[in-house]
Amino acid sequence: MSARAGIVVTGTEVLTGRVADRNGPWLADRLLELGVELAHITICGDRPRDIEAQLRFLAAEGVDLIITSGGLGPTADDLTVDTVARFCGRDIVLDTELEARIAEILKPMMARYTGPGAPDFATVRAANRKQALVPVGATILDPVGTAPGVVVPGTPTVVVLPGPPRELQPMWHKAIATTAVQEALAGRTHYEQQMVRMFGLPESGLADTLRHAEGAVEDFHRLEITTCLRRGELEIVTRYEPEVAGSYERLLTLLRDRHARAIFSEDGSHIDDLVAAALQGRTIATAESCTAGMLAGRLADPPGASDYLAGGVVSYSNEAKVELLGVDAALIAEHGAVSEPVAEAMAAGALRRFGADTAVSITGIAGPGGATPDKPVGTVCFCVALDDGRKITRTTRLPGDRADVRERSTTVAMHLLYRALSTD
Repeated sequence: MSARAGIVVTGTEVLTGRVADRNGPWLADRLLELGVELAHITICGDRPRDIEAQLRFLAAEGVDLIITSGGLGPTADDLTVDTVARFCGRDIVLDTELEARIAEILKPMMARYTGPGAPDFATVRAANRKQALVPVGATILDPVGTAPGVVVPGTPTVVVLPGPPRELQPMWHKAIATTAVQEALAGRTHYEQQMVRMFGLPESGLADTLRHAEGAVEDFHRLEITTCLRRGELEIVTRYEPEVAGSYERLLTLLRDRHARAIFSEDGSHIDDLVAAALQGRTIATAESCTAGMLAGRLADPPGASDYLAGGVVSYSNEAKVELLGVDAALIAEHGAVSEPVAEAMAAGALRRFGADTAVSITGIAGPGGATPDKPVGTVCFCVALDDGRKITRTTRLPGDRADVRERSTTVAMHLLYRALSTD
């Protein structure tokens, strides 16, 4: 059996749902990449007895490694280090070098606060001294913010990480390099992991292919395959030991043979990154109705988006379509705002308004109202237009509630855009 791990996510705000847990899933993926079996992810409040109960539960399950996230700040409810020390049977001591390091981090932060009522540095340093209290014998992980992490060796070894993902993620890479974690994971199985992403294929179609693969691919049973439908896309993650890499290649060949048009990524790349790469050297404008700027937001997410994103128009009302994009009011009257002719006119208007060479438009009925017998909720029209006259226009019916329709609309638009740019 491979090395096993458990994750304890702490924080009453996470337990109650006010803050979504981003650390558990992220750490789960990192453990999977390492070939470590994840036994449990637990979420508990900031009460020490509840945190310790989760630690004891995971230890009783026989895990080799426990990872905690959250509860490392300077406030009274940040008690994870104290609780872990008690669980591991270790005293807490003040690390003066760490205290000085935290003070140096605080100085430029405190410089931002000036004038009457500004906090006194000595007071703030004293309040943050708590973060320099560490279990005896623990390995200290240098802070990314002000909170250091610690690795406490033992059976199981415990890795204590901060709650903010921007601090936890870089610190995790330091944690796995420590001797204690390497020893805890010495029994792990080494795996390869690959991801294929598809769009436009129903889950039932993929399920049929995987059933066929059971008899067509040698050692198929040694491929650990996980599928997930996310944002209207299918993710197929396959984990395998290196000696059956040939079996994965045969599976990949089968997927290509059956679903070549649906596969858009064989290395796990997201459609947003592929579109960003395809837009290099181009300029794009958006014209959105039912998505109200969500597509422009996705296009702006990758670093360097200012190189290609010219701008966008949220033309939610018919008047906005006419006044901001130059759509002929007679066209709307004849075909309706949710129609392919109007989508094409919106894209053409975005090209003109921003002087771009690429434009995408979306107009649809997200619901729950606004439907007609021939245009039910989920009806969405798209147009991708290039300045050389080429265009792709589509109408689709998207499932789900209002939020689902709006989000899936942006995914359809991104794939139509990628298809148009890939044939450029």
